[in-house]
Amino acid sequence: MKSRPKKSPHQAAFEEIYERHSREVWALVYARWLNADVALDIMQETFLRLWKQWQDGSDIVNPRAWLLRVARNLAEDHAKSAFRRFGTQAPQTMNGVEGHDDTPLDGMSREETFGQLRKELEHLAPADREILTLRYALEYDTNKIAEMLEINPTAVHMRLSRARQRLAERLTAQGVQGSHE
Repeated sequence: MKSRPKKSPHQAAFEEIYERHSREVWALVYARWLNADVALDIMQETFLRLWKQWQDGSDIVNPRAWLLRVARNLAEDHAKSAFRRFGTQAPQTMNGVEGHDDTPLDGMSREETFGQLRKELEHLAPADREILTLRYALEYDTNKIAEMLEINPTAVHMRLSRARQRLAERLTAQGVQGSHE
């Protein structure tokens, strides 16, 4: 009967940690992506990185915490990867993909509309301009606007609604068509 080769201390420790934590690492990633294959790939990459760290002589005091942190980071990196977002497609398919930039004509039309919008904003009452600027130019939420203007959030909604209506009426009178993209 042949005897099995003796495991190195690192290998034995690695296998013990793998047995103890692999399901938890997999579950963490699965909870993020709801995809068993992605969870398995990231779990394997996480343990591969642990092995490499040990091979480089790194001392990892709390392997469970280290594994969970690395798995969480890899899961987030997966979200950012171009491959995940776009995958692979045949060149013929990719040639038909349009860019995110507007066509020059669309850009000119939008700039003209914005110019008309700015012109009509000048004709609104200062209170209307103020609330529209706070909400749309500065992108403040209702509560922030209410705090700044020292009014109730419900009053902010009402003032915004009325200011938008008055601006829409002015733009319509000038022949500006709304876009519903």
